[in-house]
Amino acid sequence: MSAVSHSHDHHLHNPQEPTRAEQIRMNRAGMWFFMLSESFLFIALLAARLYLWRDPEIGLIRPGLEQLPALVATVVLLVSSYFVNRAEISIAHGRVKDFGRSILMTAFLGTAFLIGVVGFEWGLFLPEPHIRISDGAFGAVFFGMTGLHALHVITGVILLLVVYFNGKRGLYTPDDHYAVEACALYWHYVDIVWVFFYPFIYLIGTAVHYH
Repeated sequence: MSAVSHSHDHHLHNPQEPTRAEQIRMNRAGMWFFMLSESFLFIALLAARLYLWRDPEIGLIRPGLEQLPALVATVVLLVSSYFVNRAEISIAHGRVKDFGRSILMTAFLGTAFLIGVVGFEWGLFLPEPHIRISDGAFGAVFFGMTGLHALHVITGVILLLVVYFNGKRGLYTPDDHYAVEACALYWHYVDIVWVFFYPFIYLIGTAVHYH
């Protein structure tokens, strides 16, 4: 019996197994490497936009994009970063209800952003799209940039909902809530990407017509 107990204790204190703190450090490093790898995709799209921008026949073409909806969507996404940061601070101080409300508000604002950019800018919710960018180089860049970013926002909203329901189950404590931290970091990353995308899509170039 004592031999079994000794074997069990040895397994619990196996020095080969990482501690919780070491595991979190490794997870943080993995998260940063993941975001770094994702950055190459976004940088490639920005590079394509800059390359087309250099061509006077292509790069300066920016069909009549509506500025106000995009600006409102951008503000909405930036405000969502405040709420996800508030959610992280709330769970760190044990304020579970405030954590849940903040996470849900972040997911709501992220969904509103998607509706604004994908729904209206792509013309999905309009009987007659107000922009004509489906053809040409700018259209390819526009849908590539907004589409890839929208995919990341959708992923972020799903992660937010997963974190919310896990929080309701009591899986997070003030001392152990790395999943919330990782989700918040990813959401901030998505927001920062859009801060770079927005001017390259909506502000750079001259609104002229295709010939």
